[in-house]
Amino acid sequence: MYAANQTSVSASIPRAMQNTAAPAISLTGAQQNELLRALSREELLDLFVHLDLVPLEAGKRLFEGGGAMEYAYFPTNAIVSLQYVTEDGGAAEVAVVGREGVVGVTMYENERANCCAVVQTAGYGYRIKSAVLRQAFFSGGALAQQLMRHTSALFAQLAQTVAGVRHGSIEQRLCRWLLERLDRSLSNELKVTQEMIANMLGVRRESITCCAGKLQEEGLIEYRRGTVTVIDRHAMERRAGGCYSPV
Repeated sequence: MYAANQTSVSASIPRAMQNTAAPAISLTGAQQNELLRALSREELLDLFVHLDLVPLEAGKRLFEGGGAMEYAYFPTNAIVSLQYVTEDGGAAEVAVVGREGVVGVTMYENERANCCAVVQTAGYGYRIKSAVLRQAFFSGGALAQQLMRHTSALFAQLAQTVAGVRHGSIEQRLCRWLLERLDRSLSNELKVTQEMIANMLGVRRESITCCAGKLQEEGLIEYRRGTVTVIDRHAMERRAGGCYSPV
């Protein structure tokens, strides 16, 4: 079962997606998403019949800005980046969602997305039709409360991102960006590239290379091509300063 060995599953993705069968769908597996785990067993059972376990491959776009949101996704070990895309194709990350939450919630019929959602770290998630989730929300109960809390947390994360762009140094923003993914990861190893980080932060790659090199020299991280391992989380939090708080 998926819940029996979630660390090994996440560690082998995306290879596991290519060479082995997907983990089995189960109540225990669904509860690896913290929002779903917060529901009572009865509420989760009501929702469970509408959930499909799906692979979320790195780079997959779950929906586009201005597009329809047919499904909502509850990640388990995947990490999804919410990005605002400009008319000239530039993108900036506004928030990130992992196993603590959900992406694609709609409160109105035919509602359009105000940003795009891109899978940044491959893994799995539970998919549900947005219309079904919307109906469950308006039925009230713990699900509605959890969705409202999650929406509030997303707004707080967005506000923190904006404040960091205005007042934080590139090093502080880099530390915050890495910590946000560490919060949603099952290990201290992150599959990211300097180019990806630079694009999401809207800065030059050379700036990220310089800051990452400094953090590595001081023993906070270890960087190999395509992989960042966080060595000293507490020092990273101190270095991020006001740019980071675990919303």
